[in-house]
Amino acid sequence: MALYIQPHIRRWNEQQRALGVNIREENDIYILSALVPGLKSDDLNIQVLENVVSIEGEYKDENAEYLLNELPSGTFRRTLRMPTDIEAEKVEAKIVDGILTLNLPKAESARPKKIKIAVN
Repeated sequence: MALYIQPHIRRWNEQQRALGVNIREENDIYILSALVPGLKSDDLNIQVLENVVSIEGEYKDENAEYLLNELPSGTFRRTLRMPTDIEAEKVEAKIVDGILTLNLPKAESARPKKIKIAVN
């Protein structure tokens, strides 16, 4: 049995080009994960200012005629407002197997502090 694929031009709108992320909270950091297949660290620009994290990048587009084109292409930008300020100098980023992981430590001012009670 033969499978026939209809040529198709895919139109992207801004919502489709947004970078999907997962964010979880562990103790004093937020951990952000995003799928970035085929991208290297040089293809991404990550910025942190106060409680705003911005990730932008570009998938290089091959000038080719496709029968089916479902892989991401073009530029994307995602800006996220975190619940608390981030310690920008201590942010760690890595890409492993097409997954970008950001460790976003909460600013010292956003961390809970234990208060000692004086005894008279």
